[in-house]
Amino acid sequence: MKKIVLYHNPRCSKSRNAKALLEEQGVDLTVIEYLKTPPSVEALKKLARQLGLPTREMMRTNEKVYSELQLDDITNDDDLLAAVAEHPILLQRPIAVAGNQAAIGRPPENVLKLL
Repeated sequence: MKKIVLYHNPRCSKSRNAKALLEEQGVDLTVIEYLKTPPSVEALKKLARQLGLPTREMMRTNEKVYSELQLDDITNDDDLLAAVAEHPILLQRPIAVAGNQAAIGRPPENVLKLL
């Protein structure tokens, strides 16, 4: 059985839909409510590698705190990841991780690529 970790926000419909899709597949699912248990900078670095995306693409750039912190002006990945660790609302959601691969669940069906 495939083991998947889901960075989840239960208030987000896409996150709830991705979780339901994975549960329907019968995967061994570990759910991390990242707003309650924010990932560390090191965990975020690993997540970025698993996604294979630039750091900014794993961020919610439309969040108010993004503009308040003027993150558009920051080019250093470590500084961006530190902002996400401090303000986990900036993390794109949901994100599913299986082994060394990850997928952003937008649309929710994207998480099924990991199966």
